[in-house]
Amino acid sequence: MRKLIACGVALVAALALTVPGALGSAEQTPGVTARTIVIGGTFPLSGGAPAAYAPIAFGMKAYFSYVNQRKGPDGKRGVMGRQIVWKFYDDQYNPANTVQFTRRLVEQDKVFATVGQLGTEHNLAVREYLNAQKVPQTLVSTGASYFGTDYKRFPWTIGWQPDYIAEGRLYGLHIKQNQNGKKIGILYQNDDYGKDYLYGLRYALGKAYANQNIVAEVPFEVTSTSVASQMTRIRASGAQVLVMLATPTHTIRAYATGKAIGFNPDQIYLNSVSATAAFLNVAVGAAGAPYVDNSISVAYLKDPSSPRWNNDPAMRQYREIMQKYAPGLNANDGLYLYGAAKAETFVQALYKAGKNLTRQRLMNALLTMDSRNKFALPGVRMKTSKRDHFIISQMQLQRYKHPDWVTFGRLVEGRPGK
Repeated sequence: MRKLIACGVALVAALALTVPGALGSAEQTPGVTARTIVIGGTFPLSGGAPAAYAPIAFGMKAYFSYVNQRKGPDGKRGVMGRQIVWKFYDDQYNPANTVQFTRRLVEQDKVFATVGQLGTEHNLAVREYLNAQKVPQTLVSTGASYFGTDYKRFPWTIGWQPDYIAEGRLYGLHIKQNQNGKKIGILYQNDDYGKDYLYGLRYALGKAYANQNIVAEVPFEVTSTSVASQMTRIRASGAQVLVMLATPTHTIRAYATGKAIGFNPDQIYLNSVSATAAFLNVAVGAAGAPYVDNSISVAYLKDPSSPRWNNDPAMRQYREIMQKYAPGLNANDGLYLYGAAKAETFVQALYKAGKNLTRQRLMNALLTMDSRNKFALPGVRMKTSKRDHFIISQMQLQRYKHPDWVTFGRLVEGRPGK
């Protein structure tokens, strides 16, 4: 009898391993067990100036740690009783490394999805691979427009923040309304990142106005160690308005160079990627507060460095999370909050996807969003559909007054008709 029972147990075990659904369950989703959800990403944690973006990964880590410890709306820790396992690697802002580590995440770590990977060229380098593997490439940390427009070719990819074209459009509208007729000089990064911003800016200005008033449109390579020659050309053009469409290192260099060569435009605009208080305070050190003050950018998240949010419940919670799960790190750096806000969106999507978690259910959840993020500016909604893959598209203009940014005007929809 004992031998018969043993044979029966062995047979059942063999069927469970060899016949999909033999015990009433489908093939297990990679990265998902009854107790865990494994996700990952790549970020520049070292390698010079781009490592300034490292706080994003650690802000996400702190928030996921908080979610794993607190009891959710169902009374369980984590998300429906599953702990989030967050794995991320240092790609040193090198797309070749991004490819290597993304393959490691998928093929060795068996992640359920990638979340928040940073960089336009870096996400492009792995987009085709992740889509071929049907691994969700979610909430990418770049506003390049094609992460929201190319969804027919790449249905497993979705962005998060306002796209660069929409943001550039806001600068164009503000210039036309408030700096009408003034000569415009533009410093832009000579890649898809900079060209998206430039397209949005020109679109808002209109072809005739842009051709008449843009007197300098000067590119630079992301590998350049100086923008001195470009800034000198813009100064020589007689530009009265300076628009900087660059990553933080080159933006800071542009401020320092402008001050050094005596270029004093009436108004400076800079893109949001470079507009955290942490970066602008470095610019102040290089060029002085009087030179940097009154620069204009946009915001869509609350700024932890601004006293305006000191009594805000979400900001208080963010600071408590950082103090407990990321002690010693500078919670005033907006990039930590950016990471926490992105993690909050992903957690919302997990709940929406439900207990029977699959990759397709996650994408369905991300494409049927209509909710708020507690770390976003009041009024900002995360809203998507099968034809609208831009999760956040509302922004508000802000003006820098050392050491803080001050928002002004109303919340603006960056993609009219959304």
